[in-house]
Amino acid sequence: MGVISMKQLLEAGVHFGHQTRRWNPKMSEYIYTARGGIHIIDLQKTVVLVEEAYQKLLEIGKNGGKILFVGTKKQARDVVRAEAIRTGQYYVSQRWLGGTLTNFKTIRKSIRKLHDLTKQEADGTFERLTKKEVIAKRKEMDRLEKFLSGIKDMKALPQAVFVVDPMQEKNAVLEARKLGIPVFGIVDTNCDPDLVDVIIPGNDDAIRSVKLIVGKLADAFIIAAGGVVVQEAPTPRQDRPERKPYNRDNRNRDNRSYDNRNKKPYQKNPNAKPYVKREDRPARPAANTTHTRPITTTKPVTTTKPVTTTKPVAAKPVAAKPVETKPVATKPVVAKPVVKEEVKVQAPKKVESVKKEVTAPAKKQDLSALKVAELRTLAKQKGLTGYSKLKKAELIDALK
Repeated sequence: MGVISMKQLLEAGVHFGHQTRRWNPKMSEYIYTARGGIHIIDLQKTVVLVEEAYQKLLEIGKNGGKILFVGTKKQARDVVRAEAIRTGQYYVSQRWLGGTLTNFKTIRKSIRKLHDLTKQEADGTFERLTKKEVIAKRKEMDRLEKFLSGIKDMKALPQAVFVVDPMQEKNAVLEARKLGIPVFGIVDTNCDPDLVDVIIPGNDDAIRSVKLIVGKLADAFIIAAGGVVVQEAPTPRQDRPERKPYNRDNRNRDNRSYDNRNKKPYQKNPNAKPYVKREDRPARPAANTTHTRPITTTKPVTTTKPVTTTKPVAAKPVAAKPVETKPVATKPVVAKPVVKEEVKVQAPKKVESVKKEVTAPAKKQDLSALKVAELRTLAKQKGLTGYSKLKKAELIDALK
């Protein structure tokens, strides 16, 4: 039996690629067909290539080599960390630090600093420092632990690098190729297969797909170390009970209620007394009824206002008072003297004779003292034509 079967690949969804418009033509030989606008990966080739990658990693493990798992995307982060820890390999699950491989000496300094901070925390050095210094050191230690926790035990360059998505981990791939380190990778339909040395065509976006492939390849190091791989037993699937279509003929005819939770007839209480209808029971008299609260009845109260009648008022006779006449004093009217207005007639004004001002004849202008531009202006005002081509002497003759 091979390392992996097509049934396992199908159940994990390894055959699903990207959309057809996002494909890389270099992956055409690993594509089986396109369905619903999505490329389908040829799983027969995937099975063969997984077997080849497994044998190469098994050989590296038998020679005492180490591999660096790289997966910084969200779908592969937890899987890469778990499988690397399980097999005792190195991993990078957070951001890839530039120069992790090509500038490993500088990275080793940061790793050494992380070990020193961890040692200081363990031996009680932090307790003798101030609170501000402890906070700064813990912050630095957390930052280094986040990015270097997977390679803090790596004292030399790894013998191989495994990446989940070569397009996502392009910096790691380029550094490994620059140093001549073989690169294994899960290549989807949108990736360039030339970036990696050992191609594993498959879905690099599904968690189940990544977990299946990474887990099978990580088992090679357990086998190389002489261990035994424990296969997880598949959990039994609890199928729903088969439902029968509703039919009037399939109904229960014994008029008993059923408990749908355990599919058993409803158990009646044997101590329950049967119900007997008592038709001869006399009616309860009304006098025996006692009420806890007295019943009060309220009657509507109608209020009528008395109607008042107005009596006619007899008019009293009014005695006429004598009117006293007082003499009115009159003032004597004084006649105003009449003033006659004299109308003065003005004599007509004499019309002065308007003398016309006789202007003396203007002196003739000396045209010879003027410039050519001024002469042309005068010629334009007089309406002459062709003055633009005339010379000064000709202009003077034309203006005279």
